[in-house]
Amino acid sequence: MQDNYLEEIEDDELVSEQELFEHFRFVVDKGQSMMRLDRYLANIMANTSRNRIQYATDAGNVKVNDNPVKSSYKVKPGDVITILLAYPPSEFVVVPQDIPIDIVYEDEEIILVNKQPGLVVHPGFGNFDGTLLNAIAFHLRDNKDFDPNSSKVGLVHRIDKETSGLLLVAKTEYAKSYLGKQFSDKTTERRYHALVWGNLKDDEGTITGDQARDPADRMRFKVFEPGENPQAKHAVTHYKVIERFGYVTLVECRLETGRTHQIRVHMKHIGHPLFNDERYGGSAILKGTNSAYYKLFVKNCFYACPRQALHAKTLGFVHPKTGKQMDFESDLPDDFQKLIEMWREYAQQYLNL
Repeated sequence: MQDNYLEEIEDDELVSEQELFEHFRFVVDKGQSMMRLDRYLANIMANTSRNRIQYATDAGNVKVNDNPVKSSYKVKPGDVITILLAYPPSEFVVVPQDIPIDIVYEDEEIILVNKQPGLVVHPGFGNFDGTLLNAIAFHLRDNKDFDPNSSKVGLVHRIDKETSGLLLVAKTEYAKSYLGKQFSDKTTERRYHALVWGNLKDDEGTITGDQARDPADRMRFKVFEPGENPQAKHAVTHYKVIERFGYVTLVECRLETGRTHQIRVHMKHIGHPLFNDERYGGSAILKGTNSAYYKLFVKNCFYACPRQALHAKTLGFVHPKTGKQMDFESDLPDDFQKLIEMWREYAQQYLNL
């Protein structure tokens, strides 16, 4: 049996990092004689190259009965084999474009980018070029081993167009398989800063809620009760209050899972949408007073940060070649920083906070 989670969609933001990879699951037939794993997979996955299977095996992305195995493993009747493979190339051609990007770290295996808000990460419907991948293709235009149109390299995870912050790109096939396993196994460390509407009751907490597309609007996601929607996927977000401004709160969110719009969906679910998140209702004045001055102040805040106030601040992972833990942190971009300063001044002056 094959589990394939890719959906045909029209919005770059609506693809989660899980959907950068194909998930396969096979149960070995009762009458199957013992056979080397790589040979068995080559036979049953006729359209997949042996090299692709070997890279996945080397990276620990091929498991038998939930345990990583080597290619020499002899499959037996009843074995449950699971495989994680990068998706084949998309129908959109990535051409090199000279687009400024902030590269935080780079070596032979990876590139870590501090993405600016407003930059789509890869070509798709409505965004055929001008993306982060176009910029990466230009940056690596002299690297003959990097094919921007190959699914074997490139994005390991995603962040939304209007979200700023750290994003990891693999330069080699092994790096993508190795890093993809970490995201799939939830062993990476990812923390976001978000400004949300309202004054959270608790200083910290955990939001657990299965999420899927909102039947009323396919461009959004929502939380469903367990068993309510068979398409809903398990999602967990941990949050901690950083600073309170009375009518809005600055929080740190730590992702345990990587679902589409996860932080935006979860914060709305508990009644605290992200500030200026139009898709999830945060672009209206949800807390505060009815005074003309306050309304003008919030309008100026929307102008200062014309997007959802969300920044991927930290990223930690194990390097695919050295095996060492690597941890990175990025500063808040100017628009987000300005927004916080505006609310801090308002809270001090008018709310005595």
